[in-house]
Amino acid sequence: MEPNSGLYDAQFEHDACGIGFVAHVKGRKSHQIISDALTILENLDHRGAKNLD
Repeated sequence: MEPNSGLYDAQFEHDACGIGFVAHVKGRKSHQIISDALTILENLDHRGAKNLD
């Protein structure tokens, strides 16, 4: 664990719970993007950042 410095304070350290985002930086479409996005959905099923509609 790093020592406190600047705006960092170790007491606020915790496991990250986030979202998944997949995109091609140049905006190209591909089946790999879709495949990667589906993998993210499978692996983040327990997280709240998923649209269920």
